[in-house]
Amino acid sequence: MRKNREPRRPDVTTVELVGGVEALAVELHSYDDRWADIYLDHQRRIRDALAASDVEMEHIGSTSVPGLAAKPIIDIVVTVDDITAEEDYLDALLAAGYELRVREPRHRLVRTPARDVHVHLFERDDPAVDEYLLLRDRLRSDARDRALYEDTKRALLSKRWDDMNDYADAKTDVILAIKARARAARGL
Repeated sequence: MRKNREPRRPDVTTVELVGGVEALAVELHSYDDRWADIYLDHQRRIRDALAASDVEMEHIGSTSVPGLAAKPIIDIVVTVDDITAEEDYLDALLAAGYELRVREPRHRLVRTPARDVHVHLFERDDPAVDEYLLLRDRLRSDARDRALYEDTKRALLSKRWDDMNDYADAKTDVILAIKARARAARGL
């Protein structure tokens, strides 16, 4: 791990959406125990691809929450030393069969060609990672918030979305409320 936390070079300043906007055409599935196994398979695949790098990984998103209905897309967060040093991780992930989907400030997203696994890359200690884990852990531990989140997703998926990002943005208020309760429960 690098001791100097300054990036090696400036990060990107815009959002690059490789392939452009994609319509959202998914539905919620009941929780599937196989999702944890799929995560573990990709965890090994990513660790093998990035064996030369010190990375940390977590299963995030709805498929990481037992009992929660979800779009059958496994979300994984991976932390790297320097997000701007794509040569340290991106080529290896592309060689392992992932495709670049998003390049934006502080974040890269690669995914499988089948679009069923999304790998979110952040720099180590990026606050966004803690936010993902805060939500995941709250949904794992609180049945009422888990039900609220599932009901919200079901209501939103009853509408037509031209872009998955718009669907994600529509959940923001509920996610913020759930995270606020998680912080309060932790005394933060």
